[in-house]
Amino acid sequence: MRVLLLSPHCDGTDVGEAFVAFKWAEALSRIVDLTVLSFQNPERKPLAEQLPEARVVVWDEPRTFKRFERFNAMLNPMYPRFCSHVRKWLKDALKQGEYFDIAHQLMPQAARYSIPLRHFDIPYVIGPLGGALQTPSAFQSEEGASPWFTKLRRLDHWRFRNDPWLRRSYSQADILFGVAPYMQELLSSIPLKRFEPLLELGIDDLPPEVDRRNSLSSGGVKLLHVGRGVRTKGLRDAVRALAHLKHMPNVTLTSAGTGAEVELCRAEAMRIGVADRVEFLGRIPRAEVEKLYQTHDVFVFPSFREPAGNVVYEAMRWGLPIIAAMRGGPAWIVDDTCGIRIPVTDPAQFSADIAEAISHLARNDSLRKNLGAAGRKKVFEEGLWKRKADILIRQYQSVLERGAG
Repeated sequence: MRVLLLSPHCDGTDVGEAFVAFKWAEALSRIVDLTVLSFQNPERKPLAEQLPEARVVVWDEPRTFKRFERFNAMLNPMYPRFCSHVRKWLKDALKQGEYFDIAHQLMPQAARYSIPLRHFDIPYVIGPLGGALQTPSAFQSEEGASPWFTKLRRLDHWRFRNDPWLRRSYSQADILFGVAPYMQELLSSIPLKRFEPLLELGIDDLPPEVDRRNSLSSGGVKLLHVGRGVRTKGLRDAVRALAHLKHMPNVTLTSAGTGAEVELCRAEAMRIGVADRVEFLGRIPRAEVEKLYQTHDVFVFPSFREPAGNVVYEAMRWGLPIIAAMRGGPAWIVDDTCGIRIPVTDPAQFSADIAEAISHLARNDSLRKNLGAAGRKKVFEEGLWKRKADILIRQYQSVLERGAG
């Protein structure tokens, strides 16, 4: 099977979408005839060397907006240039007799970009797409100031209904993959041929199992939150939950992440009298984050606008039971076998419900162990990159079989 894979960024030495795209490409290159189109950062290892089993076509990555990390991540200003490169290259390749059985626009993950494949007569799939979740109204007053460009995400739903290029890109796709089922509802105004949920995350293997023989009587229960310091990640709600647990002083919280919200949470912890039970580590190296997963007992990540939930997957990989919001990606990743999901109501009730979940887990060592083991098993069964690539190939084949029929 000849597969064409499109991703503006694909790099196993990077993080975020670029790394995830690389892992998909690496897994697919071992089982199909894969051609990858991407930008290349000249300061990093060449993609062709990272993907020796694939055919790699790259263009130099524009540097204009590179230093503006959040602006670049939100608006992806380099994307139009990528589309222009793809259209020219693919047009020339087809003229010269090249063919592809199927094409896959893998990234960007955000559901706000039209794609160049709509101009060609090649079966194609898109995604997994995510995002477009709005902050619940009860939490909007606590969001605070944010960069002007983040407000542009409010246009996403309008564009789903009115943008002809975006609608055509999605409606012509043979399959549109979403990071979780909620994406199908968000895209309901577009007549999709077919929607399939497909989590973009994967793992190479499971780490060694951790023996967590911990309880309140033998040292307390250590909660962990990992995430960027923005209001929607739920750190403030986890801190507030401790105020409901003053009768359980051995329950503590560790935060790994940086941003304006972290300082607000530090002040909140002081205000409600739990500062001695919360440790704010700031931004730390990846290796230290992995150690935190090993040394803590419960992963508390009540992010209420989370498109997928990378850190939830990481924590489950280490066998941690999860407390998550019943919204977005985590609501699909986490089920009753591996964690507790909290309804997103209003800030006061939300923190109280988180506290109740913490109390329930803190008092039950065997429950924590069982939930953690089930989460670890779930990630192993669903998340190995080879298995995920096999699933994707079956989806490709189903498209080609329908087309042949």
